[in-house]
Amino acid sequence: MSDRRETDLTRRGFLQTAGGSLIAAPLIGAGVTTAAAQVPDIKLPAVGQKRARWALVGLGNLAINQVMPAFAKTEKSELKAFVSGRREKAETLAKKYGVDPKHIYSYDNFDTIANDPEIDIVYIILPNSMHAEYTIRALKAGKHVLCEKPMANNVKDCEAMIAAAKAANKKLAIGYRLRHEPFNQTMIKMARERELGATRHISCEAGFSIGDPKQWRLRKPMAGGGSMMDIGIYALNAARYLSGEEPVEVQAMSYTTPNDPRFVEVEESTVFQMRFPSGLMANCTSHYGAGMNRFRVFAEKGSFELQPALSYSGLRMQVYRGGVSEERSLPVRDHFASEMDHFSDCVLMGTDPLTPGEEGLRDMRIITSIYESAAGGGKTVKLT
Repeated sequence: MSDRRETDLTRRGFLQTAGGSLIAAPLIGAGVTTAAAQVPDIKLPAVGQKRARWALVGLGNLAINQVMPAFAKTEKSELKAFVSGRREKAETLAKKYGVDPKHIYSYDNFDTIANDPEIDIVYIILPNSMHAEYTIRALKAGKHVLCEKPMANNVKDCEAMIAAAKAANKKLAIGYRLRHEPFNQTMIKMARERELGATRHISCEAGFSIGDPKQWRLRKPMAGGGSMMDIGIYALNAARYLSGEEPVEVQAMSYTTPNDPRFVEVEESTVFQMRFPSGLMANCTSHYGAGMNRFRVFAEKGSFELQPALSYSGLRMQVYRGGVSEERSLPVRDHFASEMDHFSDCVLMGTDPLTPGEEGLRDMRIITSIYESAAGGGKTVKLT
């Protein structure tokens, strides 16, 4: 009896907590509403769900700490293979995640994945300068590709990747994980549906204090640039999807702290402004020397923001209207699990991905113009 009573009380307490969060979400105008920023997103496991089979190329921090654990939360994706320059490391991870050692490849024999029928999708998680080469090789091997952002270091490589996908008749997607995250999706919906009236201004800030001066992100040949190429792309992409428009011109300025050993080859920070066809303006910042983590939309009747906006977890959303602040609650979802399941579904069902290669190309064209503007002292650069 005591066990049953304890179970009932636990279940009742959970339902009361969950119900309170759900009821609080839509309240606006009665004062300040504070609720848990994220609530559990409980899904029943799919029975007999067909899964797409994935190979990870590059076993660095992102792959080990974020992507691999995310497979346990997927419904349509299965981790099947590794590609690494360190066999011992790959074998250790294979034991942990149940990957058959026969599906471990090196960069030298990478092209032989063409003969492996148990690989459907290749996820490229390599330094930026290697994205184009391994994406094109994977496509030629007959595999679909999800490539981490930024798509490549230059426009020419992005175009070559798209051409390779078309030639192989395979799907190519770019890893914009925030497009699969509930808060960012809600921000898009609020802006498009004009919940607080027409959007008047957008502000997006993304930055962190980068560490080891010897890491590849601070080597221009590998990274293609500094904060703008890495963290700044979040601010750029967010301004685009929150506005629902494509910018027609940009202005930018960059700054680097003198004598900082981290920034011998790349810029520390870039501030850029984009003008859209409607006249809407977006002010954006990328930074490698300070923490910045906010997207904000200013509308006719108020504003709404995410802060943090681009972290892997713990995102918080505030809505401001009529002097009232409301914190909205949304489900917790693993960004990488959602992203991978979306692409798996595209491959299994033959549909188009939310963030195809063309999306990565658009960002790279704008980034190129941002660097051009900054090099010219903030001159206005028209976008075509």
